Amino acid sequence: MTRIPLGAHTTPRRMLRLLPVVGLIVVLATVISVLGYQVAKSSSSSSSSAASASSAFRRDHRGALGEADGIVPDGVTVFDDAKPAVTKLDPDLRKALRKAATAAADDGVEFHVNSGWRSPAYQNQLLREAVSEYGSEEEAARWVATAATSPHVSGDAVDAGPSEATEWLSEHGSAYGLCQIYENEPWHYELRTTAIGSSCPRMYADATEDPRMQH
Repeated sequence: MTRIPLGAHTTPRRMLRLLPVVGLIVVLATVISVLGYQVAKSSSSSSSSAASASSAFRRDHRGALGEADGIVPDGVTVFDDAKPAVTKLDPDLRKALRKAATAAADDGVEFHVNSGWRSPAYQNQLLREAVSEYGSEEEAARWVATAATSPHVSGDAVDAGPSEATEWLSEHGSAYGLCQIYENEPWHYELRTTAIGSSCPRMYADATEDPRMQH
C-alpha cells in the first residue's frame, strides 16, 4: 500500500475553496470596469452636449442678424440690387460708386462692398464687439461709431475692397466725389461733392476727431 504524502489532498481542497473568491473578484472587476465606462461615457456625453448647446447659442446669437440688417457675404459689388447694404445707401453715393466702379473696371479693378448701409442693431453689435476687442469704449470709438452717429446707419458711407479698389479710389475717387474720411480707415468712403474738380477735404486721424461723432 502506497502511502499518500501529507498535503496531497489539501492542495486541491484549498484551490476549490479559493475558486469562489477568485470568481467574485473577477465579477467585481468586471462590474467596476463597466460602471467606470458608463460614467466616463456619460461625462463625455454631457460635455459634448454642453459644447453643442454653447455652439448653438453662439450660432443663434449671430443668426439674429442677417442681410436685412446690412450684413454682406463676400463678393458683393456696388451693382448688386439684391442686398440692402447696397440698395439702402444714399442714392447719390450709390450712383457715384457705380460711376467710379465702371471707370475702375477699365483698369481691371472691381469694387466690392465689404459694408454699406447697416441697421442700428447691426451697428450696435459691431460697437459691442469693438469694445470687447479693444478693451474700452474710448479705443473702440476710434473704429466704430454708435448707431446714433454712424454714417453707415444713415446710408452715407461704404467700406470698399479689396485693396486694389481702395488704392484706385485713393487716386481717382475725388473725381467722383468719393473721399476717404479717416486716416486709420483706408476702406471707408463717403460722398463729398465739393471734391469733384477739386480735392477731398483733410482727413481726420480717426472717428474721435469727427464732429459728427460728438453727440
